[in-house]
Amino acid sequence: MTNLTEKLPSAGAVLFVQRPLWQRVLLSEYLVVLLCIVYFVAMIPIVPQIASLQTFQNILSDMLPLIVVALGQTVILIIAGVDLSMTAIIAMASVVGASVMTGTGGPLAGSPLATPAGILTMLGVGAAIGWFNGFCVAWLRMPPFMVTLATTMFFSGVAIWYVTLKSTTTSIANLPRSFVVIGQGKIYGIPHSLWVAIAVGVAIHLILTRTVFGRQLFAIGNNRVTSEVSGVPVARRVHMAFVISGLCAAIGSILYTGRLETGSPIIGANILLDIIGAAVIGGTSLSGGKGKVIWTVMGVLFLVLLDQSLKLMGLTLFMVFAIKGAVILAAAIADAARTRLSGR
Repeated sequence: MTNLTEKLPSAGAVLFVQRPLWQRVLLSEYLVVLLCIVYFVAMIPIVPQIASLQTFQNILSDMLPLIVVALGQTVILIIAGVDLSMTAIIAMASVVGASVMTGTGGPLAGSPLATPAGILTMLGVGAAIGWFNGFCVAWLRMPPFMVTLATTMFFSGVAIWYVTLKSTTTSIANLPRSFVVIGQGKIYGIPHSLWVAIAVGVAIHLILTRTVFGRQLFAIGNNRVTSEVSGVPVARRVHMAFVISGLCAAIGSILYTGRLETGSPIIGANILLDIIGAAVIGGTSLSGGKGKVIWTVMGVLFLVLLDQSLKLMGLTLFMVFAIKGAVILAAAIADAARTRLSGR
């Protein structure tokens, strides 16, 4: 006989149903999906081009590298941290990797090993900076905001200085075609960058949902002290989270650099708020302990959709930044409200 208690809804489900409609909408996991649909439909009469195939292609192109980087930020937000150095990692990995691959004075110019060596170098740069950030935060107990802000300033400057040593221009060009196709090429009409984004997304999803490491990250974000008392190796887990973030930034740098065909010290310089905002808009909590890969993907979709629609409306770049900043601020306020409501 089926246990009667199995048919009864949980206390949390009953409480959710009893909430006012606006609270249920705010707490819903599908809020960002609803926002995307409503915003898209509302924009069609204003800018009909938003429903064109070309716009869809532009949205996908802008989404893919941002998804990869935002997923790394999601891992950090889950442990109640923040990584402000991701744009500096993107820039540093871009110029160092490009200097290895370039056909203009590069050590591997013309070699079939140029592209593999360049990619490994970029991943190594990302992992190394992530390792340093993690060491300072996890073992020296320094605030992640201060550590990653300092490394952002340092490596952004180092990237510019590095280019002056390796090139007579402001960037490093003449990259191998085998590398450029990673960011630009397609196979059977599907961009190579889509396969990269899918691979990273699946890997992060499996880490967060199918491993002890992932469950420990959520536990640390919910309550670090309790996690330490429970025997979770908090310092090692936090350290590894920053390494993952650095690797994601490096992979994003590979996609951005391949798409632009040049290693630049200012590549991705203006996307820091997009990186954090996409994760928060999707539902990842700034307070830690909450986040999903699909949430971040939908957050990126909404942010890129917003960006494309504003550009199609002919707004200036300053107005685009102002509106996107307001949306991200609204998302942060909504996150604070969700945290308070879910704690009741």
